[in-house]
Amino acid sequence: MREKSDSTNVRRHNLSLVLRALRDGGPTTRAKLADETGLTKAAVSSLVAELVDRGLAREGRLEQTGYTGRPGLIHEVDGEVCGIGVEISVDYVSAVAVALTGEVRANRRLALDVKGSAPDVALDAVAELVRQVLRTRGCRPVGITVAVPGVVDHAAGRVAFASNLGWRDVAVVDGLARRLRRTRLPIEVDNDVKLAAVAEWVSGVAAGTADLAYLFGEAGVGAGFISGGRVVRGTRGFSGEIGHLPLDPRQRECPCGRRGCWETMVGLGTLLHLAADPDDPVHDPARDIDERLTDLRRRAERGDRRTLDALNTIAADLGLGASVLINMVNPEVLVLGGYFAALGDFLLDGVRAQVAARVLAPDAGGCRIVLSGLGFAAAGHGGAQAALERIVTDPTIAG
Repeated sequence: MREKSDSTNVRRHNLSLVLRALRDGGPTTRAKLADETGLTKAAVSSLVAELVDRGLAREGRLEQTGYTGRPGLIHEVDGEVCGIGVEISVDYVSAVAVALTGEVRANRRLALDVKGSAPDVALDAVAELVRQVLRTRGCRPVGITVAVPGVVDHAAGRVAFASNLGWRDVAVVDGLARRLRRTRLPIEVDNDVKLAAVAEWVSGVAAGTADLAYLFGEAGVGAGFISGGRVVRGTRGFSGEIGHLPLDPRQRECPCGRRGCWETMVGLGTLLHLAADPDDPVHDPARDIDERLTDLRRRAERGDRRTLDALNTIAADLGLGASVLINMVNPEVLVLGGYFAALGDFLLDGVRAQVAARVLAPDAGGCRIVLSGLGFAAAGHGGAQAALERIVTDPTIAG
């Protein structure tokens, strides 16, 4: 019995090895897969055949070598296999489908005052967006991962506490599963910034960087870390709550109930407060966040003094917290995401100046500071990648 179990585990591992090679390396022949993975050609042929049977890979064209001899048959991942990433934020919900090839098959977002609504309202809206994505042609989903800005009990499928949403002990997985019971897809929930860090590591501006820090700014502020190619979770999965470092000398009250949290200095609400009066349209949560940030950008580009002063204040305070982060973990790259990236060209010089002045190590410890290109979609993309990773890790759960 033990021997059978061991052989099953070896088979599962080798299937994952070949599927990962196909995903990361692109279309190739079985002979080249054997060279890359170190497996025998006979083993690779058997494994590729099983991946095709399970709907995870497919046969392509014959290899064009330009030489005499028998050409090899190209194999590739099946581009219809998709992971679905869902994001629940303060003022919107979204759903994105990303294929094993990395292509985005569908992307939906809905402006919604999540904080001003009951959790059931947000879950109803998410379920409808997911149904729309599921109707996309050429998309065969294998799982759903929900990104939420808060402390998440990943194993229990619950949000323990999300101060910026006003949520406490919300059963996200069970609630969404009931609404999508006909789909029968595996559903998980995770912290949004950890998932955004995964997206940056897989396909963002710092793709493949082994030691990466991701700093996200919206209503709240959080960090995600990749160390040695692995997500840093901490003992109970609560790492990255950098927005609650006690850095605010004015001791402003934070939505978490404490005073002096860094996010009271650099959260989106603070920027909007500094830049515009309360009745200004940029404060309207019913408007899409990209539209509101575009309004601020236009004002800054026109030289509006209040807007520029607000951005300069945020840049200095953002650089303060970024310096703390770099001093603590010394990442190779610090990626600024969320609204920090959307308005990044007005913030980056100020952030870098603070980092240069405050980080102890010469040259900021070798850390580069860059702007995310994934915008507010990063957490959703990370959720889709997490859903795909489960099947790449264990292809036997497919088919």
